[in-house]
Amino acid sequence: MSDALEKAAADAVAAADNTRQVEIIAAFLAAQQLLNQQQPQQPAPAPRSEFDTKKWLTLGFLGIAGGLVASLFAVAVAIGAVSVAILALVLRSLWADYQKGR
Repeated sequence: MSDALEKAAADAVAAADNTRQVEIIAAFLAAQQLLNQQQPQQPAPAPRSEFDTKKWLTLGFLGIAGGLVASLFAVAVAIGAVSVAILALVLRSLWADYQKGR
């Protein structure tokens, strides 16, 4: 009877080991399923707005107007600089003539 008892004990130990392995495999598969479910999803692309012709024409005209104003300002500054240079030359010439007349 001792042989039958030892065999039954060995079978019980083997069954317990097998059950433990099945539990570990089941836990591993459950963890994999959870990880697969938690993968971040790609965000949906933002909807593109329609092309607004009026906006771009307005920006173009404002850019052209700004460029014209800047160029006119540059011309005015250049004319003022030339005028100051001519005034300085005339005053220097008058001062030289005044100094000679002394």
